[in-house]
Amino acid sequence: EASANDQRTRYEHPLVSRYATKEMSLVWSPHTKFSTWRKLWLALARSEKKLGIAITDEQLRAMEKAIYDIDYAYADEMEKKFRHDVMAHVHAFGKAAPEAMPIIHLGATSCFVGDNADIIQLKQGLELIDFFVLSI
Repeated sequence: EASANDQRTRYEHPLVSRYATKEMSLVWSPHTKFSTWRKLWLALARSEKKLGIAITDEQLRAMEKAIYDIDYAYADEMEKKFRHDVMAHVHAFGKAAPEAMPIIHLGATSCFVGDNADIIQLKQGLELIDFFVLSI
């Protein structure tokens, strides 16, 4: 898990420093986005295994252990190479969980992680707003 002082745990936008709470900034941070992608890939792999695709428990455990082990420098390097953010993070996840590399993102499109992560982050943001409004 990233520390609160890590720049990847803060959403960067000119208005954030003025108006966003620390909690909301974390919801929209790169760390939340990319760890959510990894959780989605793990959920996909678990479902594919249930459907009979050859995925081992060891591969799933490796993915679980690497959810928050994000090498951002490596992901940035891969993004320059592939010119594709999702493929960059597939490779960064594969580096953290090498035994799972063949099954990460198996059969998925970029929209699978991008759109679903957006929806999850929207839900988290709305839950925060709900909490803050109810506490007034």
